[in-house]
Amino acid sequence: MDIPTLTRAPIRLLAGVTLLVGVGGPWLALAGPAAAAPEEIQVYEDDLVRPGGVGLDLHNNYVLSGSGVPDHTGGAAPEHAYRFTPEFYYGLAPNLEVGVYVLSEVEGDGTTTVGGEKLRLKYIAPRASGDQPFYWGVNFEIGRVSNRYDVNPWNAELKGIAGYVRGPWKLVANANVDWTVSGPQPQKPTLNLDVKVGYAIARDLSLGFETYNDIGDAHNFGRFSQQQEAIYAVVDTSIHGWDLNLGLGRGLSGPTDHWVAKAVIGVPFGPR
Repeated sequence: MDIPTLTRAPIRLLAGVTLLVGVGGPWLALAGPAAAAPEEIQVYEDDLVRPGGVGLDLHNNYVLSGSGVPDHTGGAAPEHAYRFTPEFYYGLAPNLEVGVYVLSEVEGDGTTTVGGEKLRLKYIAPRASGDQPFYWGVNFEIGRVSNRYDVNPWNAELKGIAGYVRGPWKLVANANVDWTVSGPQPQKPTLNLDVKVGYAIARDLSLGFETYNDIGDAHNFGRFSQQQEAIYAVVDTSIHGWDLNLGLGRGLSGPTDHWVAKAVIGVPFGPR
């Protein structure tokens, strides 16, 4: 079957991205201490559960290749760590959703820990019309984690969400500000930018990529070689009501895990 010209474009783009990270990243094996992959590797979009509805997403990621050295005393080394984070959420209103995460991890040596809990509140502004391609929203998150995850137990994040959807194309960006609420080594607020580009090649199948980029704090703003930078080739699909976001990521800077596999599984709970 011949692939239409517009469909070939994202495939060529993904091939180019894969070649770029494959050729440009071998020096990462020389990197020192690194932070483990986060419990949630996801670009937030405009999806919300209906008012009174419930949902469950299962966040999974596994560090195929990373540092064997923790980034802080008492922390877990990223190498071969598997993180599993169930996320339960409930529709409060047509444009408002509340969610809670439970963090867990199986470390490379087989040690299993339950690392804490996080609470989030997500708002997506109503669109002016049904064919409006732009949308925006915000998400606030606060949580307590164990020392295996972070030297500071209480942290918060404010996430700005902006998206554009036109035909088969999708472009979404998240601007995240993270800060320490309480802990022995409080950090200055940091900025992070996450971007997702997707192209639907079928009704329930989209190909694309996601990038996760730490910009830094006021002290080391924009010093990208010192920040975590990663790019993921991703597939988004739905099978019998189960939503799947599958990705393979490559670290682009020294402090980042070298290779990470991820899967976000949306469990069907009836109409959303």
